[in-house]
This record gives sequence, C-alpha cells and structure tokens, in this order.
Amino acid sequence: MNTIREQLESLSETDYKKFNEKIVPGARNMLGVRLPKLRQIAKEIAKQEPVRYLEEIEQALLTKRDQIYYEEIMIYGLVIGYAKLTDEERKEWLERFLCHIDNWAVCDSCCMTYKWMKKNPEYWWKYLEECIKKGEEYSIRFAVVCMLDHFIDHTYIERVLQWCDRIQHDGYYVKMAVAWAVSVCFVKYPEPTYKFLHKNYMDDFTQNKAIQKICDSYRVTKEMKQEIKSFRRR
Repeated sequence: MNTIREQLESLSETDYKKFNEKIVPGARNMLGVRLPKLRQIAKEIAKQEPVRYLEEIEQALLTKRDQIYYEEIMIYGLVIGYAKLTDEERKEWLERFLCHIDNWAVCDSCCMTYKWMKKNPEYWWKYLEECIKKGEEYSIRFAVVCMLDHFIDHTYIERVLQWCDRIQHDGYYVKMAVAWAVSVCFVKYPEPTYKFLHKNYMDDFTQNKAIQKICDSYRVTKEMKQEIKSFRRR
C-alpha cells in the first residue's frame, strides 16, 4: 500500500487538485490524480494481489480515516471492479466499500466500472434494491447510478422507472441521480418514460431536473423537448 501511495503522490497535479476540489464537494485529502491514471493503477493491483490490497485499505480506513487520500478510496472501488472475484466476494467487498463513499465522484466512477453486473443481472438487481432500502444517501445513489449504467434495457426499464418513482429521500445527490436515471430512460425508451413523466410521485425538484437533463440531450428532438417542457412543475 505504501508503494501505491508513493506512486499517487508522484502523479499528483496541483492545478487538477484545485479544479477537482471545486467540483467534488465533500471529498477529503485530495492529491489531484486524474481518473485514467487511477484506473491504470487499479488494473495493475487487480492483476497481482487485489484481496490483499483491499484488506489493507479497508483496515486503514477503519483505523486512520483522516490520513487516507481521496484517490486511495477511488482505487479501492475500482479494484473491486477489475479484480477476478466471485459475485459473493464482490458483494462482500461492496458492502464494506459503500460505507466509505462520501462524494458523487467516487460513487459514479466506480459504478460505471461494474460492467460484470450485466453477466448476472438478477443477482445484482436484488443487491441494488437492498442498497436502496438501506435509506442512506450514497447507498441509494450507488444503486441508482448502477441501474442507469447497467440496467436500462428492455428487461429492466419498467423496474428502473418504478424505483425512480418509489425513492423518497431528501439528499441532493439522490435527487440528482434519480433525475439523471429518468433522463437516460427517456433517451433509450422514450414512450414508457414519457408516460412516467406525465404521472409520477417524484418531488417537483427531481421532476424538473429530469426534464432539464432530457432537454440538454442531443439525442432528443426539439419537438419532443418542447412537448415534455409542459410537464414542468411550478
């Protein structure tokens, strides 16, 4: 782990650190290492002794959290994504990792890495439902972002929309994740999502953010954007 830390410190960029600190509120102890570099490091760890690294970083987070870099937590989640593990082993490590997520960037960057969820979708769908039911802001965001990354298809579209309708949480990063998910649903499956936007139980902020994100998409026609603007709430 010390070798990884030295590598991270050598890759840090002051200007990038300042930029990243502005766009990732809540992130602590940031070095300023770009995500592609973090992915490279995580892939190398995954080829060697991933479990040993995961055990070391988990122990360090439990005993000296204030000394751990933001980038080290990111690598923790990325290694879970790249390592050769069984579904049960991944689930066990995700349960530990989720407790350490405290910003959107670590959450979202790791979620998009977990492409293996598509190989055993029902297993992972049930796990994501468990994450939502925990009721914690980043546990819910993790689940919603994984859904929008890996489950918006003809099999799961209705279930994704159902969860977007059911989630009730005041956390800003939950609301933004749900709005984002709805916008992706609309781009891929406009008909069922159009009906959903017409009638749902989302709060006004989330509804309007979803519409805003849809209108920002280049894959939605001007005519359709104009039409769904009528669903905005005052």
